[in-house]
Amino acid sequence: MSPLPATIPAIVRTRIRATTRRRTAVTPEEAERRALLLRLLSLLLQYPDSELTAGRARLAAAVAVLPPSDATAELTAFTDWFTGQEPEALERHYVEMFDLRRRSSLYLTYYLHGDTRRRGMALLALAQRYKAAGWDVDGGELPDHLPVVLEFAALAGPGRGEAPLRQHRRGLELIQHALTDADSPYRHLLAALRTLLPPPTEADLAAVARLAAEGPPAEEVGLDPYGYGAFAPPGTFVPPEQAAPTLAAPARQEDPR
Repeated sequence: MSPLPATIPAIVRTRIRATTRRRTAVTPEEAERRALLLRLLSLLLQYPDSELTAGRARLAAAVAVLPPSDATAELTAFTDWFTGQEPEALERHYVEMFDLRRRSSLYLTYYLHGDTRRRGMALLALAQRYKAAGWDVDGGELPDHLPVVLEFAALAGPGRGEAPLRQHRRGLELIQHALTDADSPYRHLLAALRTLLPPPTEADLAAVARLAAEGPPAEEVGLDPYGYGAFAPPGTFVPPEQAAPTLAAPARQEDPR
């Protein structure tokens, strides 16, 4: 790469170099590996209907040939359990973990906004992000459902594709804590995802502790208007802050308590 012109101020040259390093931190091979992991996580976190349970052997085989890593070890632990269960038992466990427990709900905006009007705006912003990237959700799920977010990350790549995951880092941390407390094998999938994200900061951990103790904001409003009307008066919508760029996958850390 040619040297930067000397006329560029030093602070700008430093930031340009830092940006360049970030762009090259994830190689094409690493991006492909991340996309495969995200795609597998998206599939395995979906409701175990007859189609998914029929494909369990193929999914386990796909995990078995992944290069060794912390994420692969977590996926292997999950598929070992997943392939050995009766379909009805899988369905019951999924419903118990993700439909009947708010602390492990897979709808990510809930952890930031609870049942408030801000959640409706966040859903709209997420749907607009997908549309801007040329991806249309079929409407079967809300755009913040974790398998949907993971699918988008796999398709759109480490930069803009993984930004919603980084933005909802605290919610993901709380889901993993809840699944670990319940001794659910689904904790392995959240642990595998955790290896692809920046480690939580002290502020993240403090916010997760508050969420676990107090829950998200409460304002009982329906989500029916999603996609069909305004959630606030014109001009009041503020999109969420841009998430930080993806860096190389950090070393796995112990689950904080």
